[in-house]
Amino acid sequence: MFSVVGGQWTTYLIWILATDGPQRFGAFQRHLPRISTKVLTERLRMLERAGLVDRHQAATIPPQVTYSLTPRGQELHGAMNILGQIAQKWEAEGWRPEAAVLRTG
Repeated sequence: MFSVVGGQWTTYLIWILATDGPQRFGAFQRHLPRISTKVLTERLRMLERAGLVDRHQAATIPPQVTYSLTPRGQELHGAMNILGQIAQKWEAEGWRPEAAVLRTG
């Protein structure tokens, strides 16, 4: 699972879908102007294969594709929120990842 969500942009794509709801490809590009079309396509396909994102293609001309979180993707977003809360708590306590690495190395 960590190999799926650990990639660049991946957790942010999940966050966008969880907070803003289903998105079209162009909306993702507006949210992430620095991501290339190729990378965005790759990340969405990977999330779809992993069962975290659903891709719905409407039978229109041109086709309209909408992405949304699956129940598994929503569950993962909940876990990401918990990790975010822990990170905020630790940061408020003065913990810094760089300092922790230096102490253990």
